[in-house]
Amino acid sequence: MLTDADYCGSTSGARRSKKRTSGDSPGDGQSVRSSGRQVSVRVKRSNNTPPGQSKRKATDTEEEDDQAEKKYRKCEKAGCSATYPVCFASANERCAKNGYTSRWYHLSCGEHFCNECFDHYYRSHKDGYEIYASWKKVWTSNGKSEPSLKAFMADQQLPFWVQCTKPDCRKWRQLTKEIQLTPNMAMTYRCGIKFNNAKIEGSDQCSQPEDLRVAEVIDSWWHSMLILPPLFKDSPASPFLAAYYPDCVGMSPSGSTSTMAELRSQHCRTTQPQIPGLCPYFQPFYQPNECGKALCVRPDMMELDELYEFPEFSRDPTMYLALRNLILAAWHRDCKEVLTPQKCAPHIIVRGLVRVRCVQETDRVLHFMTRKGLINTGVLAVSQPLLPESHHSKNVIVIGAGASGLAAARQLQNFGTQVVVLEARERIGGRVWDDSSLGVIVGRGAQIVNGCVNNPIALMCEQMGIKMHRLGERCDLFQEGGHMTDSAIDKRMEFHFNGILDVVSEWRKDKSQNQDTPLGEKVQEVYKNFLQESGIQFSELEEKVLQFHLSNLEFACGSTLDQVSARSWDHNEFFAQFSGDHTLLTKGYSSLLLKLAEGLDIRTKCAVQAIDYSGDVIKVTSSKGSQWTAHKVLVTVPLTLLQKNLIQFYPPLPERKLKAIHSLGAGIIEKIALQFPYRFWDKMVQGADYFGHIPPSPDKRGMFGVFYDLEPQGKSSVLMSVITGDAVPFVREMGEQEVVDECMKVLRELFKEQEVPEPVNYFVTQWSKDVWSQMSYSFVKTGGSGEAYDIIAEDVQGKLFFAGEATNRHFPQTVTGAYLSGVREASKMAAI
Repeated sequence: MLTDADYCGSTSGARRSKKRTSGDSPGDGQSVRSSGRQVSVRVKRSNNTPPGQSKRKATDTEEEDDQAEKKYRKCEKAGCSATYPVCFASANERCAKNGYTSRWYHLSCGEHFCNECFDHYYRSHKDGYEIYASWKKVWTSNGKSEPSLKAFMADQQLPFWVQCTKPDCRKWRQLTKEIQLTPNMAMTYRCGIKFNNAKIEGSDQCSQPEDLRVAEVIDSWWHSMLILPPLFKDSPASPFLAAYYPDCVGMSPSGSTSTMAELRSQHCRTTQPQIPGLCPYFQPFYQPNECGKALCVRPDMMELDELYEFPEFSRDPTMYLALRNLILAAWHRDCKEVLTPQKCAPHIIVRGLVRVRCVQETDRVLHFMTRKGLINTGVLAVSQPLLPESHHSKNVIVIGAGASGLAAARQLQNFGTQVVVLEARERIGGRVWDDSSLGVIVGRGAQIVNGCVNNPIALMCEQMGIKMHRLGERCDLFQEGGHMTDSAIDKRMEFHFNGILDVVSEWRKDKSQNQDTPLGEKVQEVYKNFLQESGIQFSELEEKVLQFHLSNLEFACGSTLDQVSARSWDHNEFFAQFSGDHTLLTKGYSSLLLKLAEGLDIRTKCAVQAIDYSGDVIKVTSSKGSQWTAHKVLVTVPLTLLQKNLIQFYPPLPERKLKAIHSLGAGIIEKIALQFPYRFWDKMVQGADYFGHIPPSPDKRGMFGVFYDLEPQGKSSVLMSVITGDAVPFVREMGEQEVVDECMKVLRELFKEQEVPEPVNYFVTQWSKDVWSQMSYSFVKTGGSGEAYDIIAEDVQGKLFFAGEATNRHFPQTVTGAYLSGVREASKMAAI
């Protein structure tokens, strides 16, 4: 049974159209404006009335008025501008076309179908019923929304619209109903072109005027008058989202395959689809029931920043989701070239005038996603600004050419902003510093990527064609004396170690910041209580294995555990983290940063001494007295330099920010790399990427806890190890050769039954003495909070901005976090 919601108006209670005189009636087939909107009109002509003229109607009797009344019926949809609708369907010979019908069904202000065409498909005894029923079956099996006749008309019967590709034309043309739009057709269409010997209606050449209905589409009210949301066919997002109901993510159920329906019915809804040719680390969409994956979006839901930017889609987000999902999928399919609205538009396949609106909205959505760093990011170099002029900051100075500074500078320059980067060192990279003196690339700073899925580092590697070496999971633990530890003992102690941390997690749930305690202290307390309550006695070896795991924890924190907050030591784990493989960048991070730096105006050996942001223009002064001015300044120096006031701010930074800066710790780890004449470890290590060293006593914890093979499948013979925790101050005052000697003692103990040769080359880092770093990465000190990262990241007066790993609450301590903080600040500066 039909309800009032199924049609625009009913015969009862319909508002009557006013009688028109010849002076009121436009010519047949023309369009006029009504209340500022274009509407399609129709005037009935007698056989003797020339085209363009209307016959005067007699108004002498009420009967003649009633007869005139029956010839027209306006759309009863409130606010619809179509006083004289025209039926687009022409489903049968009884179609009202542009004449009278008992009801008009509204799809948009320029698209209606008549009651006769409705009956043609809806009534079971009519010829079109089987077509409708067949479509309805497919829609019901694939989709979640109601398979109404209006949805059928919008999905199957509305004509497509396509834009002329001639730069001096760009007019929209309506195709005949029989023509199916394809991306290739949309990319090549020109006015007057023929498809299958059928000429495009009303578009013989570019000089023909554009349908006046197109001009209405851009108006804000037009979108609110749509009865049904647009659902795309053959979207690039379709392979990514096979496990979703297509109409929940902006796609048409009629275009879905049976495979999709099968996927939804199976218990593999969280399985990532395998898309041929796609980098396996590109997983931009959550699968149903999946969560906790960094830089992933829900394809069926708008996020808060999207709702803020596009409030008009808050009630029905379908159009936005369809466009956003299409754009994200298209970008991940080809991230080596700039994604433009022109590249996206041909893939927007949807019937009706709404395609015009979708193509128009693509610019806004794509610019928003570009500004946020979701697309058109990484090492892309562009020839034209990616954003409109309104998003160009006048000019920006970036202080520091590390990962965060270069990321921000690259983004801003690509947006169209004038950028200068000031770097105190003679080189770029900051705490990324690769060394090739040992025959392979060894990162004196960062070199490992922790979790590659959706990681921007993986994106940049894909853009540059760099292969990442996947690190295996096996890490055998060797004891001094040459013995390998039983894996069962290792697993047992790892279980107890994680159990201790679980108890710490439970303890902190009801603790305030003032009740915080050092992590090392809390771990020891929990451990002692466990031994007393359980009565378990660990062997000497098991105690040593536990010390190894504690050493690894100090490596992760970058500090001794007596400095780290028990409440907030893993504060970032409350946010979605990067999943997937851990990889070694055999080409080093520097290869990525050098590519990011290409074409940027970078001034090295320019140590910034003071920043005066008291006026409209910010003044930046170097230690040599040179001065620069800018409208916005981005500070990306390491946390230690802010703590030690190496840069003077005028006026001083807000007290809130200063307190946050000092509530974080500046962690330090050091590295040693050794090149040998041959690979003496191969027989015992058996091709693993790394092996562990169990400390002989607690006071030796942190001395070369893990050794990394820098080329396990290659010919090079290079081992790299780390110095962490209490071992860092122990080796700080030692000479490089002394540190090497200590490391060789350990290796000869681990490989006691074979000859360990002297290294032919080596280096030892000294980040604690590096004047422009004095640290490795940040951590939350006892009494601190993860909120400090957010506070340090806050801008000051919309003029002074901050980036770096110590400003990224979600991903601190990593090059990824530093890079993303730079992208974040570039977005903020472009928005303000």
